[in-house]
Amino acid sequence: MRLDPYKHQQLHEGWKKNPYNPNVSKVNNEIVQQYVFDMEVGRNISRHSPKGARSFTRLNHLRQKIFFMAELLEKYQEINNITKVSEDSMHKLFNDMRTGKIRRLDGGVYTGTGDYVKIFKAFWHWWQLINHKKGIEIPDITVELDTSINREPEFVYFTDDQLNEMIKIADPDMKVVMLFLFDTGMRVTEMLNVKVSDFIGDFKEVNIRQETSKTFGRRIKLMMSSDAIRCYVKTMGLKDNNYVFNLTADELNLKLKPIGKQILGKENLSLYDFRHSSACYWYPRYPNTQGLLYRFGWKKLDMAHYYARFLGMEDTITEESMLLGVTKTELEKELNKLKLEKDAQQRELLSLASENKDIWNWLGKIAAMNNITLKAATKDKKLESQIKKQLKDMKGNYEIFNSLKK
Repeated sequence: MRLDPYKHQQLHEGWKKNPYNPNVSKVNNEIVQQYVFDMEVGRNISRHSPKGARSFTRLNHLRQKIFFMAELLEKYQEINNITKVSEDSMHKLFNDMRTGKIRRLDGGVYTGTGDYVKIFKAFWHWWQLINHKKGIEIPDITVELDTSINREPEFVYFTDDQLNEMIKIADPDMKVVMLFLFDTGMRVTEMLNVKVSDFIGDFKEVNIRQETSKTFGRRIKLMMSSDAIRCYVKTMGLKDNNYVFNLTADELNLKLKPIGKQILGKENLSLYDFRHSSACYWYPRYPNTQGLLYRFGWKKLDMAHYYARFLGMEDTITEESMLLGVTKTELEKELNKLKLEKDAQQRELLSLASENKDIWNWLGKIAAMNNITLKAATKDKKLESQIKKQLKDMKGNYEIFNSLKK
C-alpha cells in the first residue's frame, strides 16, 4: 500500500463524478475528458512515451493544464475546439505567456511555460494517434514549440549549519524529520511512505520501495540520521509494518513556517526545500554524478546540472587532467621503464658487493681519506666541490647497498 499524502486519487475520483468544466466549450469538455480517461488506463499512448496507466498525480496535472490552455484559446483567440488549433496559434499562445501578455491570476508572469508546452505536445500526439487509427493523418504542429522554462524554479536554500540551527528550536518529532529529509534528499511522498521494515543494517541504510517512488526504487546510505532514526523508532515503540512519520505533509509544513522565519528569515519554508538544499549539500561531495542521480532518484542529468549552476560551480579541469589516452599511456610506460632500470642497477650493485665484501671496507677507507683531504683543501673552493661530489656518490651507493641487504 502507498500513502497518498496530497489526496491525488481522491481529487481525480471526485472529478470523475462531475467532469464538466463550465469555463470551456462543450466540445473541449468532451475532448479533454476523452484524453484523461485514455491516460487513466494507458490507452493511445505515443510510441515515444512510456506505456501504461498514468498516476493520479499525473492525471490531475494533465487535466488541469489542458483545460486551462483550452480556456486561454477560447478567451484570447476565440478557438472553441482545441483540436482545430493551428501551429501559429499555439506559438502565439505560448509566446504571450512567456512575455507577460497573458498573466497569471496574481498578475505575475508564467515561469513554467515549458511545462504547458510539454503537456500540449503529449496531448497532440494522442490526438494524432487516435485519428491515425481511423485512417486520418493529422500533421504534427508541435515540432518547433519551445519546451524550455522561463527561469529556474526558486526554493528556500539553507546550509547544513543553518539546518543545525533550525533543529535546535524544533520539537522532537520535527528534529528527526528535518535531519532525515536533509540526509536522504527524499521526495515528500517517498518519505511519508517509509516503514520501519524499510531500514537495513541497524538503520545504516533505507530502502525506497519502487511503488512509493516517482521514478525508481533505490537503497541509500544514511550518513547523518542513522542514530536519530534508530532512537526515534525505539522511543515511539514502532513495529516493522508501521510508518515512521505519521503527520501529514500539511501538518509538517505548518510546523516548518515559524522555524524558517526565525532562522532563515523566510516565511515559505517547506518540506520540498529540504530535498533541494540536500541536493546542494551532496552535489560537491559525491565522487561521480551517477551516484548523485541514484541517491535522488533522477533519471536525467538536468537536475544535477541545475544544482551545479545554482552553486556557481566552475570548470576545474587542469593540464594534468588532460594527460589522457596515448599521452598518459606513454608516460606510464616511461615511468615503468625507469623503475626497471633502477631496480636492475641496484641488483647489479648488490651482486658485485656479494662477490667481494671487502670492497665496502675499502670504500670506507677511501671516504675517510677524502674527508681528511677535504679539510686540508677547504681554501680551494673548486677542489672542495669536487671532493664533496665524490663523497656524496660513494655515500649514496653505500646506503643503497645497506638497504638492499636488509
